[in-house]
This record gives sequence, C-alpha cells and structure tokens, in this order.
Amino acid sequence: MSADRPSLEGLRIDRAQATSRRVSGKWIVLLIALALAAAAAWWWFARPQPVPVRTAAAREIAAGDTTTLLNASGYVTARRLATVSSKITGKIVEVLVEEGTRVDAGQILARLDASNTEASLRLAEAQLAATRTALAENDANLSLAEIDLRRQTELAGNKIISIADLDRAESTARALRGRRERLLAEVAVAERQVDVWKQQLDDTVIRAPFTGVVTSKNAQPGEMISPMSSGGYTRTGVCTLVDMSSLEIEIDVNESYINRVEPGQPVVATLDSYPDWKIPARVIAIIPTADRQKATVRVRVGFDQLDPRILPDMGVKVAFQSTGTASSTIARTVSVPRAAVRLADGHDIVFVVHDGRAERRAVTVAARNADEVLVSAGLSAGERIVVQGPADLVDRTPITDTMK
Repeated sequence: MSADRPSLEGLRIDRAQATSRRVSGKWIVLLIALALAAAAAWWWFARPQPVPVRTAAAREIAAGDTTTLLNASGYVTARRLATVSSKITGKIVEVLVEEGTRVDAGQILARLDASNTEASLRLAEAQLAATRTALAENDANLSLAEIDLRRQTELAGNKIISIADLDRAESTARALRGRRERLLAEVAVAERQVDVWKQQLDDTVIRAPFTGVVTSKNAQPGEMISPMSSGGYTRTGVCTLVDMSSLEIEIDVNESYINRVEPGQPVVATLDSYPDWKIPARVIAIIPTADRQKATVRVRVGFDQLDPRILPDMGVKVAFQSTGTASSTIARTVSVPRAAVRLADGHDIVFVVHDGRAERRAVTVAARNADEVLVSAGLSAGERIVVQGPADLVDRTPITDTMK
C-alpha cells in the first residue's frame, strides 16, 4: 500500500490551480469584450455625421411653359405728357382746373387778361368799317363817272364837245377805278388785321391739347405767363396734363442682357405699390441706341390692359418671360432654384441627393434670373438637389433633409 500511495497522489487534481486558470480566462474574455465595445463606441462617435440640408426637386419646363429670362426695374411713364402754356405773354385772370381734374381735348383750362387785345380788335374792326365806307363812296362816284363818260362819248361823236372834255371824263373814270382797286386791297388788309386780333384774343384762352388728367397746377390768377422763360416770377406753364391712355413702362436693361429681350415678348410687371398684383404686359420696342455712361439700352413695355391704379412715375419691376421666339434660342430642360447652383473651379455645379449622400454634379446653365436657373444639361427633372447647406459641402457627404 505504501508503494502505491505516491502514484495516487500524483494523479490527484490541484483544485486551486484550476480555479486560477478559470479566473484568468474570464478576464481575457472580459478584456476582449471591453476592447470591442470601446472600438464600437469610437466608431459610433467618430463616424461622419449627416449634414442637415434643405432640398428641392428639379422642375421640368414643358414646351408651353413660361419662365423668367430676365428681371429689371423701371418706372411708369406717359407717352403723351405736356406742360400746357400760352402762345403769348400775359397775366392770368382765371384758372379753371385743379390737380386730378379730367379734361377733354379743347376744354378751357385758363384765361389771360384780354383787355388790350379786345381794344385792338375793336380798333381793327373800326378801321375795316371805315375802309368799306370809303369803298362804297368811291363806287358811287365811279358809277356817276362812267355815266358821264358815256354821255361825253356820245357828244364827242356828234361833234358837240371838244376832245379835251372827253379826255377829262375818261381820266376821272380811270382814277375812280384805280381808287376802287386800292380800297379793295385796303379792305382785305383790314379784314386780315381783324383776323389777327381775333386770333390774339383766342390765344388768351388756354385749352387742353388732348384728353387727359391734370397732374399738377403750376400757376395762379394774377401771375404772368410766357411761352419762354424770362426769369423772375414769370410762369412757363399753367398745368401739366397727362394722357392716361398712353401709360407704359420704361426700363434700362444692361446691354449684356439685351439679347434676351425682343419686341412682342411677354412681360409680367409688378408695381412697387401693389407687390401681389401681377400685370400682364408686352415689349413695345427696344430703343436702337445704348447709353455709354450707364451701359444700358432703353426698352419700352406696354400694358395689355390699363387700370386706374397705374399712375405715372410709379416704380415697377418687370420679368421678361420666355414664351415666344425669345425662348427658341435657349435650351430648356429643367428649372432649379438659383441657390442650388454653385460655382466651383470656374464651373457651375449642383449637389444631387443620392442614397443619403450629396453627389456633386456639373451642369450647363442656359439662363439665370433672380429666382431660378434654367439647366440644359447635367440634371434630370424630378431629381432632388441641395438648395441650402454648408458652404464647404463636398462630394459623398452624408446629408439629412430638414424639410422632411
């Protein structure tokens, strides 16, 4: 038994050593788990975070759609506007209009002092009457002289009177005929003189040259008025008259963009006073000259229909539309907000939303205006693009749409 005892002792398991090994293995597993958790946490917090952006869909431009090619601003002007004055210098005795008065063509606006003109007219008429009286007297004498001439001619034929008596009768008749011609001429001159003073009298009445509305009253009774400026307190006009049916818009377009405008092109006008009122209009003409100081070309735009709310000198913004031949030269596919197009390395780009990331894409811009951009290549209708996001946005950046 003693001989076998050592061998049995050698086969006995050391429980303390086994327990130590089990504890070491648990620590190893725990350390590995902690390392994996730390790696996962680091990856979670170090991964790229989605950038918040706002997006919009690219809109298709159909063949019949309209889009704005150019925005500009100008003023409402009247094609027919006149500062009504007199043809003569005189003192105003009566003004018959006020601001806002609507007048018809030929209506009396004011009167000047006509006392001197009336006196001169009466003098001319008296001179005409005197000349006509002298003519009537001469005609009576001429009739008597012609009767006497016929009688003297008969007597001379019968040798009853001398040739000298006949010559005196003929001379008297010729003198009266000549005086009659002179008096007829004097009557004509006197009649013309009367006409002149009648015209002078009519010129003391100031009339409206066309139908319109008085926009300003420039003179008062008692003031002097003259067709030419003579300094001092002499007025050159009674009132300003505007033909409201001739209202249109004048715009100075930068010469760099005048190729987007042509006669007959549709325009949407918006008065500064009524920002929500869209007024249809149309290009009347492009003035064929440029202003070298401002580098602009003047464009006339006419309203399709006038409205009493449209007044001269109002500020107005206009948007030149693409419908018509003006759009035939522009490649049109989709429209995007202006903020979506960025400039990078001298090229126009947009960021398209693809699989939750911003995909950089180069595009071809056909036209720009204040609100939108026409893209002719590089983008399809319906694709969502970034319209608001960080300035340092790069390709393949994770993004999240704040509009959703």
